[in-house]
Amino acid sequence: MDFNNIPNSLFVKNRKSFSDFMASKSIAVFCANEPMPRNGDQFFPFRQQSDFFYLTGIKHENAFLILYPDSPNPDRKEILFIETYNENKVIWQGEMLDTAEASRISGVKTVLYSDSFYDVLNDIVFNCDKIYLNSYEYPRYQCDVATKQQRFAEDIKRRYPLHNIERSAPILNRLRLVKSKEELDITRHACDITGQAFRRCLDTVRPGKYEYQIQAEIEYVFKSNNASGHAFAPIVAGGKNGCCLHYSSNNSILNDNDLVLFDIGCEYNHYSSDLSRTIPVNGHFTPRQKQCYDAVLRVMKQIEPLYVIGNTINDINTTTYKLMEQEMIGLGLFTTDDVKRQDPDKPLYTKYLMHGISHHIGIDVHDNVNKSITFKEGMILTCEPGIYIREENIGIRIENDMLVTSGQPVNLFEGLPIEVDEIEYAMNKNIQQKS
Repeated sequence: MDFNNIPNSLFVKNRKSFSDFMASKSIAVFCANEPMPRNGDQFFPFRQQSDFFYLTGIKHENAFLILYPDSPNPDRKEILFIETYNENKVIWQGEMLDTAEASRISGVKTVLYSDSFYDVLNDIVFNCDKIYLNSYEYPRYQCDVATKQQRFAEDIKRRYPLHNIERSAPILNRLRLVKSKEELDITRHACDITGQAFRRCLDTVRPGKYEYQIQAEIEYVFKSNNASGHAFAPIVAGGKNGCCLHYSSNNSILNDNDLVLFDIGCEYNHYSSDLSRTIPVNGHFTPRQKQCYDAVLRVMKQIEPLYVIGNTINDINTTTYKLMEQEMIGLGLFTTDDVKRQDPDKPLYTKYLMHGISHHIGIDVHDNVNKSITFKEGMILTCEPGIYIREENIGIRIENDMLVTSGQPVNLFEGLPIEVDEIEYAMNKNIQQKS
């Protein structure tokens, strides 16, 4: 889906902010993503490279962007290149983006076709000392497949070996952390859609259904509300599967007396949402499940108020681990004496909670993982404590998306069922209506 209904003022502002960080006598060049082969002559659905979208709003392949703030020619300060018209491609795949529409979407006044990109670049670049090149930078991300951005960067360095090369990622990572009003509005809508999908899960989860059948219900809500799809591989994990942090097979049957853990989020206009909830398959928590669930929820209620200006992800993690350690003692997973004797490099709580509690979210579901960045107004981060007791087939994670404001943090999933009695009421109310 491609609605292009974001005001181009957002992209104009984003390019201006990026240009303000560029060194004098420099140029920045960006390229769009390319279609990714699936098998045979088939491709995966196209998704634009996040930074290119952030700067242009263009959701099409074979596109380039040049930023040249010091250009003496006003028409060359920003130049967008789009795929050259191809009549055969139109016949087989549909209408292509034209220059007028590309200008309307992006706010770039000078729009040319991509077959002129290198000629224009060559005419500009020798007036500059530095070239900013872009590539995805994420500390925990490793991929053996060279991206279009990496190959493009190598090509530029080969063509202009005597120019100084700068990285655009540090600038973009900083800019993308704080969301504008337009971005907040889009993200709120993405969260609303994901919330609707969870409510549908409360209606449809029953013993004997398969995880993928519930996933289908989620996808129905996403698509029905104009979301492009999932922001990440959805997790619908029943029973022991809930103890696998990134379980995504979603092909097991949902058994009576088990829990089912959801980690889902739609992508709407390229912006992500991220929600986790854990509910009983049969609509009733067992006493032990309730005990464990309430332990996680108590911790969540204590850490959500910490999403304020000046705190960090490290602060959230440290506080959460201390609180969860005490809850685990209360659940009988280990004792206070065990904690005193534990290996300080391998705390006992890590057996039952082995992940971080927060990450930034935006165009990418993991927008940034720098745990020491202090929170600023306009940042959106997840809050997701959990507990995973494999020997009891209990996996529980509860997650909200938190907006940092000038005052108290705002839960973007406010109003969704989260208490045990709220979840049980919602599930059993629907059962009674259908009986």
